[in-house]
Amino acid sequence: MLNMKEKVALDQRIHLDKATINEITALVAERKVSCEQLVHLYFEKINAQQSLNAFISLDQAAAIQQAQFWDQNIADGKPCPALIGVLVAVKDNIHVAGFTNTAGTPALTGFRPKATAPVIQALIDQGAIVIGKANMHELAFGVTGYNTAMHIEGVIGTRNAANPLYIAGGSSSGSAVAVAAGMVPIAIGTDTGASVRLPSALNGCVGFRPTLGRYAQIDITPISHSRDTAGPMAHSVSDIILIDQLISQQQITASIQTHPIRLGICTYFWENLDQDVQQQAHRALQLLKNAGIEIISVEMPELDHLNHHISFPVVIYEGKYDLIQYLENNQIGLSLEAVVDQISSPDVQQLFKQNILPELIADTTGESVSVGPLYQQALSEARPQLLALYQKTFQDHQLDALIFPTSPIVAPLANEHVSSIENFQRLIRNTDPGSNIGLPGLSLPIGCSEKSKLPVGLEIDGLPNTDHDILAIGQVLEQIFSSLNHR
Repeated sequence: MLNMKEKVALDQRIHLDKATINEITALVAERKVSCEQLVHLYFEKINAQQSLNAFISLDQAAAIQQAQFWDQNIADGKPCPALIGVLVAVKDNIHVAGFTNTAGTPALTGFRPKATAPVIQALIDQGAIVIGKANMHELAFGVTGYNTAMHIEGVIGTRNAANPLYIAGGSSSGSAVAVAAGMVPIAIGTDTGASVRLPSALNGCVGFRPTLGRYAQIDITPISHSRDTAGPMAHSVSDIILIDQLISQQQITASIQTHPIRLGICTYFWENLDQDVQQQAHRALQLLKNAGIEIISVEMPELDHLNHHISFPVVIYEGKYDLIQYLENNQIGLSLEAVVDQISSPDVQQLFKQNILPELIADTTGESVSVGPLYQQALSEARPQLLALYQKTFQDHQLDALIFPTSPIVAPLANEHVSSIENFQRLIRNTDPGSNIGLPGLSLPIGCSEKSKLPVGLEIDGLPNTDHDILAIGQVLEQIFSSLNHR
């Protein structure tokens, strides 16, 4: 352990709250701090912030054991891997051997997978130390993180890193909070319609949703195989780039385009913003314009209509059959009905019992109809049409990305009503369309609003398989936004 004098000396060299991978690995490689010392330092931060409900399970002893292994490697003169000494939090729907995988729901608290998901194993192989499984909206079916099953006594729901009276967002609630509150430098979550980018925006860190299929979905509790993806969270875009390279085994090109970056603004994404988001987002836009970024207004008139015909039909249909398959494949010994019977959070219980189990969805008149035909229509018609709309918009205006507020509102207050359908629709409004066609999206923090003092995020979305470009542009924007994040 470090004594107090050593801690002060270390804090002068590195601010753990915002420490990047490069800063941490350099200190370890230069033997200015050991992996084991880092585990102790970060666990002090975790223990001091338990009331945020960021974790479902932690294993300090196992983390110390991993740290000692890497410290011995260094002592033996072996080369340092890319993530030496870097602690990582993993959303509790991504399998890690040695930990339970609850997916945030009571029925699965006894499920302990034998294998680690490839997205996590790729990081462990490079020296990352998994310290625990992060809290989440129950079964990932929600965007507030107000999980009534998984919390400490007296504090329900994962709480915002900037102000614990507010929600963390979701469904990767604990992953974002763990990073934003300085409990870990990186975390991995999952994103179906918002679940990495939204909590990252609401808490003030960087969150990345890769192109669908870029990361393996093996050993992850599903919602929708045609929408789900794992995604990283960190303090900087450079950290996201490194994590992406290690998981995808693809190198990002070092340079950005020689022409000025062209970012599209579509009215849909800039409507109905609360005052906090409106002011901070437009302040960020002005910085971009001043820096020479080209901002182009674009029209996407069919976007809302097409997105509506994809979003719920896909999740309701695939949400049932993908989860049934997952329970069978992992020999958990429970039927879907048995899992649903134990769901704690009222919003998730209602969704499963009214929609997912009976395969029903409300039509335009409010009548419940079978979701099957609407699901097939979403796949065969609406999804290709929405992708074509994006492709045409990008081509016609020679766009590099679309830019918009990740969330139209700052984090709402945490209470038993926060997971209402109205809040769900508002929080997910901007992130959902790109998710429905598998686009890469990067949410960047742009500081806290003047009125609420809560974090605000801006997102850039690109066409499928332009992950390298989106991340490279993200680095440029991050530098421009730096003044907003250090006010």
